Amino acid sequence: MTEEIIIAGFGGQGVLSMGKILAYSGIMQDQEVSWFPAYGPEMRGGTANVTVIVSDERISSPTLTAYDTAIILNQQSMDKFEDTVKPGGVLIYDPNGISKHPTRTDINIFTIEGAKIAAEMGNTKIFNMVVLGGYLSVKPIVKLENVILGLKKSLHERYHKLIPLNEDAITMGMKNVEKLN
Repeated sequence: MTEEIIIAGFGGQGVLSMGKILAYSGIMQDQEVSWFPAYGPEMRGGTANVTVIVSDERISSPTLTAYDTAIILNQQSMDKFEDTVKPGGVLIYDPNGISKHPTRTDINIFTIEGAKIAAEMGNTKIFNMVVLGGYLSVKPIVKLENVILGLKKSLHERYHKLIPLNEDAITMGMKNVEKLN
């Protein structure tokens, strides 16, 4: 099994940390992983994306032009990455801030109201974990217990008290993803 993923949005949305947690989760399952971030010099508010590969086999290159899954968090990223999803692949997105929705019919399209759910849970910073939960519901490439281990590995120890909230956010995302086509 090899899963090639692009996660893209604005800096500050947790794009890179979502990718890092997913990569650490793969490591916890003894899989090969690649985490390859790309972002503008302005960081918060600028565009950011990360390529994550999780595989049972050695990964030859972290650089990709087509993906099994695209997780999209803003319109600029939708415009840039919708066409890079392989036929039969998955595009999952938060419709908040998306004005031009995906139109492809050869991929599986899902929405997750990550921003809305995070706000309802009382902490907008868990937005990325809600979206990650939605993705893992569609493609359970890593087990939830390994995601929690990945959180512990990627978060500084002083933030470990937030792990239960992040776990709740992932669970909410798993329950609230919606297939469009």
